[in-house]
Amino acid sequence: MKFNSLRPMAALLCLVLAASAAAPASAQAVKKLQTVVIDPGHGGKDPGAVGKSCREKDIVLSVALKLGQLIADSLPEVRTVFTRNTDVFIPLDRRAEIANGCNADLFISIHANWIRNPAIKGAETFVLGLHRSKENLAVAQKENSVIVLEDDYNNKYEGFDPTSPESYIIFELMQNIYLDQSINMASLVQSGLTSGDGRPDRGVKQAGFLVLRKTAMPSILVELGFVSNAAEEAYMKSDEGQNEMAAQLFASFRTYKSQFDARNIISMSAPAAAADTVPAVEEGIRFRIQFASSATPLPDDSEVLARFTDVSCIEEGGRFKYMTGSFDSYDAVAARLKEARKAVSDCFIVAFDNGKKISVREARKKLND
Repeated sequence: MKFNSLRPMAALLCLVLAASAAAPASAQAVKKLQTVVIDPGHGGKDPGAVGKSCREKDIVLSVALKLGQLIADSLPEVRTVFTRNTDVFIPLDRRAEIANGCNADLFISIHANWIRNPAIKGAETFVLGLHRSKENLAVAQKENSVIVLEDDYNNKYEGFDPTSPESYIIFELMQNIYLDQSINMASLVQSGLTSGDGRPDRGVKQAGFLVLRKTAMPSILVELGFVSNAAEEAYMKSDEGQNEMAAQLFASFRTYKSQFDARNIISMSAPAAAADTVPAVEEGIRFRIQFASSATPLPDDSEVLARFTDVSCIEEGGRFKYMTGSFDSYDAVAARLKEARKAVSDCFIVAFDNGKKISVREARKKLND
């Protein structure tokens, strides 16, 4: 397998499997999923979960490399970036920096689990959020505990204590605008890992993982299984098991990519959207629902625009972002969101303060002050 470094300073961290192919000229252009970051958990001085005959860091690296190779072979237009491709230690914050620096469209962190009860087995997939059970908290604490191996971790993570339940309150205050896309990918992965082979399905869950906290794209953390279960440990360390898990992850990724590409079809020859779609500046805190984003303005007769009334658009970061509604309370926009998702499944809430875009978390805080 041949790798090329993404940039000299990150030669060991950010490795490119396949360069994006140039899109052919046509009347239709598609904003395709271009870059995926694959993050094999742990590494180097951090072995991760340790079974009777294997280590988490070795299992997940092997599965990650196999997944990357499948993407390179079958989807050569996708650029695959690894946070590590050898047995090296990478700090959690650095993993997110790599993904953000690559402008990734998706972040997949691969792990294996351990628990005191050797009878428990099965795959589970997490997205960023607040744990709803002690069990979910325990998984997050295990994965976050790696920060104590990092230099000056108290300052880097702003006093975060991975062993203290109180530290995880910060995740309750976070509004992840990529939550729905993350849940969609997590659901595909969970279905792929547990269908057809009789492995228990432990579901899609939310928990406070530091490695996902600062990723600026849809992100998931998958626990392939339990090294504390003898049968599952043997399966995960075998070539057959690793090949199967990589294939299942790839099938899930391919489906997600197809959905992503289909949502982002734009017409290069169509006229620009009308100027009156620019939202009026309203005083105070306002919430809207963003349902589309495009590198060029969508045409007035765009199918996705026709799904909504009261459409507005802003240009931000070189993209045109389309929204519907305007609400002065979070409860009201949350109620409208349920209806909006019947038209566009991955739309999400955005917030403004006197016409200036701010985070939803900040907007809710200002309303509550």
